[in-house]
Amino acid sequence: TGTVAIRASGNVSSITDNGTGDYTVNFTTALPTADYVATFGMNSWAASDPSDSGVYVKNAGVNNGAGSPTLKTTSALRIIVGASSGNIQNVHTVMVSIFC
Repeated sequence: TGTVAIRASGNVSSITDNGTGDYTVNFTTALPTADYVATFGMNSWAASDPSDSGVYVKNAGVNNGAGSPTLKTTSALRIIVGASSGNIQNVHTVMVSIFC
């Protein structure tokens, strides 16, 4: 919740908060190809809430099921985060590693 922030840039120029649980990672220097692999780690926004049993990336670089395309380009990656309940939600920390 609140304003998104980059903790360690590693070729990330900015992060766009597109709405609840919906983020775009923008790269400083374009990647050589859009055929990269992204791995994720995250912490829930409410780690003390026992009803929040897990969060995961619902979609990354694919259609989010609602007709809106997500991005996986050489210059950006859009990530949709969901809870085990199936709801899209904000999380405290999302960590992303990109491998070309």
